[in-house]
Amino acid sequence: MSDSDTFHINTPLLESLELSKRAGTTVFLKMDNGQPSGSFKIRGIGHLCQKIAGPESRGVVSASGGNAGMATAYVAKKLSIPATIIVPSSTPQLVIQKLKGLGATVQVVGKVWDEANTEALQLAKSKSLTFVPPFDHPLLWQGHASIIREIKASLPCKPGAVVVAVGGGGLLCGVVVGLKEVGWNDVPVIAMETQGANCLNAAIKAGKPVTLADITSEAKTLGAKTVCMQAFEYSKEGNIISEVVTDLEALQSVELFLDDERVLVEMACGAALAAVYSGVIQRLQDQGRLPRPLRPVVVVVCGGSGINLSQLQHLQNKLRV
Repeated sequence: MSDSDTFHINTPLLESLELSKRAGTTVFLKMDNGQPSGSFKIRGIGHLCQKIAGPESRGVVSASGGNAGMATAYVAKKLSIPATIIVPSSTPQLVIQKLKGLGATVQVVGKVWDEANTEALQLAKSKSLTFVPPFDHPLLWQGHASIIREIKASLPCKPGAVVVAVGGGGLLCGVVVGLKEVGWNDVPVIAMETQGANCLNAAIKAGKPVTLADITSEAKTLGAKTVCMQAFEYSKEGNIISEVVTDLEALQSVELFLDDERVLVEMACGAALAAVYSGVIQRLQDQGRLPRPLRPVVVVVCGGSGINLSQLQHLQNKLRV
């Protein structure tokens, strides 16, 4: 498939003077918050739907706390097929309204994503719908790999590191696929999670994929209880640096980013930005895990639809008690 008939757009790669000052090295921002569906998810989901949801499809079904659902609903609207999105009860009303605005049928099932996903799989079977997985599928990773091809096309040199947020691990897999594709195999990937949604970090520590007892983080769109197997396999290759920040650090990063770049992103994206704002990059340099000096760092600003001013205030009240 050529890039001309995709659903995603080629997003800007911006140098950030403020974040560069904080990191002590040049920081570029890959602004995927500017995608039509509000997040990077449109890359993989658009690619997957183009491959598996043909005109004969009776509709698509996906389970999502937000961004995968938004991407699925957006693509379905463009393909003129019905979309059913199953969301867990932790999903903000704001996201449910946006999904309905895109013409999707929304059902609230279960407390966490995993429960909603079980329902989506059953619905796909009983109604003969095309199931759209949010993160665990090679076609998704292929689609997400486009992010690295775009970075390669506009970055003057090989990056010193790429920073991504990790939920189920779909973006991480796509970034690794993309890095291999463009010959940047040796570029470290800093995989950021929040405490209480840290399924990759828990798997790395245990030496095998583990299932978290519950999602206790407020970064709800990072809320998969088990990381996808491929992300765990990639983590063993030695180029992935897994880091966990607190919800408060993710929230502070959202606030600082709003001040610095005048862009509002959700907490899941704040987890990635915390690599700069919470001093993770400089700590990794102190530990000798990243070199000094460091070539430019690219932060994937994955975006997110689950945020507006009142949702931000709600998080501020909740986390700053």
